[in-house]
Amino acid sequence: MKVAEAVGRALAASGVDRVFGVVGSGNFHLTNGMVAAGSRFVAARHEGGAATMADAYARMSGTVAALTVHQGPGLTNALTGITEAAKSRTPLVVLAAEATEPRSNFYVDQEALAHAVGAVTARVTSAEHAVEQACAAVRRALHERRTVLLNLPLEVQALDVLDGASDLAAPPGERAAVEPAAADTAALVEVLERARRPVFVAGRGARTAGGRDALAELAERYGALLATSAVARGLFHGNPWSLDVSGGFSSPLAAELIQEADLIVGWGCALNMWTMRQGRLIGPDTTIVQVDDDTSALGAHREVRLGVTGDVELTARRVLLDAGGGQRQGYRTADIAAAVAARVRWRDVPYEDTSTRERIDPRTLSIALDDLLPAERVIGVDSGNFMGYPSMYLSVPDHNGLCFTQAFQSIGLGLATAIGAALAHPDRLPVAALGDGGALMSAVELDTVRRLGLPMVVVVYNDDAYGAEVHHFGPDGHPLDTVQFPPTDIAAVGRGYGFETVTVRTSADLKAVEDWVVGPRSAPLLIDAKVVSDRGAWWLEEAFRGH
Repeated sequence: MKVAEAVGRALAASGVDRVFGVVGSGNFHLTNGMVAAGSRFVAARHEGGAATMADAYARMSGTVAALTVHQGPGLTNALTGITEAAKSRTPLVVLAAEATEPRSNFYVDQEALAHAVGAVTARVTSAEHAVEQACAAVRRALHERRTVLLNLPLEVQALDVLDGASDLAAPPGERAAVEPAAADTAALVEVLERARRPVFVAGRGARTAGGRDALAELAERYGALLATSAVARGLFHGNPWSLDVSGGFSSPLAAELIQEADLIVGWGCALNMWTMRQGRLIGPDTTIVQVDDDTSALGAHREVRLGVTGDVELTARRVLLDAGGGQRQGYRTADIAAAVAARVRWRDVPYEDTSTRERIDPRTLSIALDDLLPAERVIGVDSGNFMGYPSMYLSVPDHNGLCFTQAFQSIGLGLATAIGAALAHPDRLPVAALGDGGALMSAVELDTVRRLGLPMVVVVYNDDAYGAEVHHFGPDGHPLDTVQFPPTDIAAVGRGYGFETVTVRTSADLKAVEDWVVGPRSAPLLIDAKVVSDRGAWWLEEAFRGH
């Protein structure tokens, strides 16, 4: 057996059950080794798409996923997706064949590329150590929550290994939950006891059923309102004290209540410029506490009164055990309850519908789709002016309902995100929400949707422009020729890939969507929604302020 096959089999034995990629000569035998050992290979049409599919699958399945690429250009094609994964601390192993001879056309310093985008690296260096080095890469990805580039030199892949070498591989143990210090939980109890208007903001580190339940119980004990970062949206779905998302996406009521809090506790949440609106959601006398199992994350984005190193669920449970006295009213008054029920959702905020006979208001479109599409859904959202509408107007059933690949703010990742998320949750309707720019960048992966037989709804918010730039620069009188385009029939593109399609200009055109939902869904559906472009989205100013 060659090293390539042995490493592939070892990765499968280590629990990597899904591998995404584009196969060339350098990663052919490695990928086939994984498939032979039981991993499922998902072929993308471009390495960039494959990288984001793997990222989304890992996020939504809670497992380590793998990306397999050819040496040199296979890796460079994937770099934007790898950057997003690395910035998001996604447990992902990138399996890259490597040309080590500088005279090779395929040669590039792959290690330097990985470090430049925030990934960590490893290398298979010999036949003797190949299996252990591959297993170590999986362990590191899982235990350190890192994107790991595993370089596989071509000459090492071709070496012979002892029979049964891959039999030594086994899944790594679960990442150990970090126990909080008793002094820290006692200090947190003291802070909570003094609070009269507490708000809990849960982030990526709280995205588990156990974390959700512990935080909901603790919030009830102290009368705290509940919110999430965009990444954790849906965590408190159905809780009557949920404010939904904190940050640029917040509804007016949610922003008002967070601003008036006397205590904000970030649970597995960075409390960064997006989640706190550049700090404007923090009142002048508000106490800030942060709980995270990574000590380096505490206070990384803003000064905190108390930083607690610990797993979210464990910390919340310890605080509950330490808490004395009875249940507190806190922020949970009858008036607040009535306001949250009536006005916390964006769809319940009154607006002037600016639809015309030729173009539909994106709010009107999103509300209608929320009503038409099944509630059990998983949504992947691209980046752009439009993104707030599907992110906030389409409801999600829980923390696995929205896959938000926005750490790098690249457009063009939304479709691949939805594919990876769909494979992680095959029991849900997958929805890809894209702008026309991102849709056309990634259109090649429409073939992957059709080939995999995914019953996906692809919604294109089509304003024939890079809308963020139009609305940011247009009011100052700058020429916009570079960011506006002639109309494109994206529905025709979808039909070419085997989709059922509908062009939506008015609400009446959505009857075709209703028919698809109640039908057999034998082909995926693409909605080319011609949206009005009369104004920038409410969150857009926040986005440019953060550049």
